[in-house]
Amino acid sequence: MRAIRGAFLDFVDDPWRHVGNEQAAARFLPDGMLVVDDRGIILDRGPADEVAPRHPGVEIVAIADRLILPGFIDGHVHVPQTRILGSYGEQLLPWLEKWVFPEERRYFERPYAEAGVRRFFDNLLASGTTTCQAFTTAQPVTTEVVFEEAARRNMRIITGITAIDRNAPDWFTTSAEEFTAAATTLIEKYHGVGRSSYAITPRFAYGASDELLAACGRLKAAHPDLWVHTHISENPSEIRGVLELHGDCADYLGVYEKYGLVGPKFTGGHGVWLTDSEFRRLSEAGAAITFCPCSNLFLGSGLFRLGRATDPEHRVRLSFGSDVGGGNRFSMLSVLEDAYKVGMLNNTQLDGSVDPSKKDAAEAERNKLSPYRAFYSVTLGGAEALRLEDRVGSFDIGKEADFVVLDARGGPSAMAWRTGLPAGGGAPATVEEAADHLFAIMMVGDDRAVAETWVMGERAYARDASGGVVGGTRGAP
Repeated sequence: MRAIRGAFLDFVDDPWRHVGNEQAAARFLPDGMLVVDDRGIILDRGPADEVAPRHPGVEIVAIADRLILPGFIDGHVHVPQTRILGSYGEQLLPWLEKWVFPEERRYFERPYAEAGVRRFFDNLLASGTTTCQAFTTAQPVTTEVVFEEAARRNMRIITGITAIDRNAPDWFTTSAEEFTAAATTLIEKYHGVGRSSYAITPRFAYGASDELLAACGRLKAAHPDLWVHTHISENPSEIRGVLELHGDCADYLGVYEKYGLVGPKFTGGHGVWLTDSEFRRLSEAGAAITFCPCSNLFLGSGLFRLGRATDPEHRVRLSFGSDVGGGNRFSMLSVLEDAYKVGMLNNTQLDGSVDPSKKDAAEAERNKLSPYRAFYSVTLGGAEALRLEDRVGSFDIGKEADFVVLDARGGPSAMAWRTGLPAGGGAPATVEEAADHLFAIMMVGDDRAVAETWVMGERAYARDASGGVVGGTRGAP
């Protein structure tokens, strides 16, 4: 058992519910203490002068002049695309053919998969990410390696074999029968074991036959506690292709609805071109969307309507995702930076300055990504979207002790000057100061602001004073 002492910030509610008073959704302890038991579970929390006397003799790890948040949650990422980060010049479908399919094919071989998966998790931890929902490949070996490496590092993972049987090379696809057999074996071996959860994972409706989607539906019916993770409405060409293949469906979401896949543990990645009807139906079903701004911008897919998704009448659960390698960074801080910019562009379209006839002041305002909205979205909000809020996402007693330590002096020198830290300041003293530091980190900083990443109460990744990686118990060497 140990106690961590420092400045803690987490969330108790959705900041979009507190317009004009968003700090009401946050919980800030300028001198707090988190007590973690020998299982890595939060045993106690609160002001240090109240908590410490309740645990005499406990080992105390003091983290001074930094800000401690729950570990970041990446709701949509591709494990086997690590090596093709920043591959130039294509929109979604030709980009898949040129870069993605050949690289993912290499992960069909265990030695290559093992090396690539280790790098993947190294990058997650270096970015402060402690939980992810991830795609693998159409072969079970990749998924096995991902589950094994996540377990070795004690990280929380939602993943599953990726189903695709058309609009891809023959050497890349799998049949409905092969998919079902492999998925059944993987579910029995990994689902609910340690911190691993299984997701039925049709890659996207454009790459799935009726037979394959029906197989996914049968798996969900047989195992209703499984997650469903896929893509939806990412790119206009993709959407046209889906509707040509599924002529009995009025929209993209209707394809997944037809096979019984849409519900509380459903996540669709991107959702850039969702209609108002689809947003409403997702909300009513308790399903989620993952906002992937880095990828949406890099591949030219479009601007996700953040203000529409957060409409209080039809609020859709949202996680944010790096979508590596369409996204060109593992960092959830970079995701938040691009999400802010996407939101501001949408705000301008709706604030009346472009076309007064299209003014919607409330939706325009909901597009603005304040620091409260931003960091809620990659912590508690992401956990709620993935139905993991009883396990991760905040510092509530009984949850798993995953957290990230942020240093507003890490990264470019301009950031430290922006926050006033060179003048001798340390950790923020108020929630308003904490929010200001977080906004500076997300907009001016980079991954060097991630000083430490802790998984289940163990330091899994850390940097030294010069920014060099010093590793951790199970993290990057």
